[in-house]
Amino acid sequence: MTSDSANGPDIDIVGMWVTADGYIRQELRADGRYDEARGRRASAYTGRYTVTGSHIDYVDDTGFTATGDVRDGVLYHEHLVLYREQPAP
Repeated sequence: MTSDSANGPDIDIVGMWVTADGYIRQELRADGRYDEARGRRASAYTGRYTVTGSHIDYVDDTGFTATGDVRDGVLYHEHLVLYREQPAP
């Protein structure tokens, strides 16, 4: 999701983000939805997100909320550190 906001353009975060061990995989979709897998559990968490600058606000489909920030190409989501997965060549 990218758009212009009062604080400048929002970062482009669409794609797959994964922890270093690959256990948590968070797909941030262009439609403002996310789908997070944990281990073998697909769609462990799903919901919507909004981006303001480099800050992300998440609202899980159950109503749970969380936040994240992207710094130097790394997504810091609550206690998690996720890296953008590069598409296979």
